[in-house]
Formats: sequence, C-alpha cells, structure tokens
Amino acid sequence: MNRITATGLAVLMTCLGLNSANAQSVGSSYSSTAPKDCRQIGKPSDLDGSTTRVCPGKGGLVVLIAEDDLREVVSVGRNRKQAAEEPAANVWFAPFNSSQTTIEWRIAGTRPFAMIQRWHIADNSDPDRQGRPNTKAMLVVTRLPPGPVCHVAYVDAIANPTANELARKAADDFARGFVCGKDEVKIIGTPGRAVELATMR
Repeated sequence: MNRITATGLAVLMTCLGLNSANAQSVGSSYSSTAPKDCRQIGKPSDLDGSTTRVCPGKGGLVVLIAEDDLREVVSVGRNRKQAAEEPAANVWFAPFNSSQTTIEWRIAGTRPFAMIQRWHIADNSDPDRQGRPNTKAMLVVTRLPPGPVCHVAYVDAIANPTANELARKAADDFARGFVCGKDEVKIIGTPGRAVELATMR
C-alpha cells in the first residue's frame, strides 16, 4: 500500500511539475503602436506639435507614447493614468529620438513580464547629405507590472548582429528581478554608438 501511495505521489508530482513548466513557458507576442492602431489623446499641441497616444498591449496592459520636441517616452500600465505615473514615463534620451511601432512582448505562461522595442537615436555628429542627423538603432528592454515599469537593458542593434536574441535573453534573465530606481540599466553585448548616445547626459 505504501509503495502504491509513493508511486502515485511521484506521478502526481511529475504531472504538477510538467504543468508548472508549461505554465511558465516563455515566448513572444507582438503588438503595434502605429498611430492608426492607437487612440490619440487630445489634439497635437499648437505650440510644438507634441502628441500623446494610447495603444493596446498584451495581458490587459496599454502602452502610452508621448512625443515632445522630437523626443519620445514610452510607458506601460493598466490604464493611461497608471502608465503616466511609472518611472519609464520620465525617461528621456537627450538626442532627438523615436521608437519603432512594433513591440515584442516576452510572456511567461499568459503573463507579459517584459517588452522589447527598437529605438532610433539621432547622431548629430553623423549628418546625411541634407545635413540632417542619421539615426542609430538600439533595443530597449523594459520590465512590466507587477511592480514599477522601467528600462532594464539596452542593446546596440548595429554593434551586435544578434541584438534581438541578446535582448530576449536580457528580458528573460533580468526583467522580473530588476529593481527600478536601485539597479542600473544593463548594457548588453558590445556597446555601440546608439547606446553611447542614449546614455549621454
């Protein structure tokens, strides 16, 4: 009887372990922040054309994108107000910049825990033929609720041929345990010009 009970318990534990592993399987899903897929808040500013829009995300989250003076901030929350109060809503890169309109969400089971977004940072020291600054690409890894929303890692997309894979690994390894306001944003892989521009003060 004891042997049967022990065997049954072992089988049960194995099943539970498999279910737990399946529930925590990590994968990616994607969403758009293109203006046509989002809701604009108010009208563009008459003074400088600044705009704010809210876009549907994953797992009940929304993405807030605010553009002002040719610079963007991107934050996430359960609603617009919450997203606007997160640390990510106050992170500005000094050079002119913009975020790409595709977000990759890293999801464990059914819960998103990080997002990855490509940014373009203007490099004034590298003008094009018209004298406008060329941009340098960088991937930003952002941690998601529960807990504060903030940047976790930067990956230079030009200096690292496998930038997407590096960003996914950084999201999986660091986002859930990252302490906003205490831990420093991690530079993953080879630092390049985009990361240099993004971190200049």
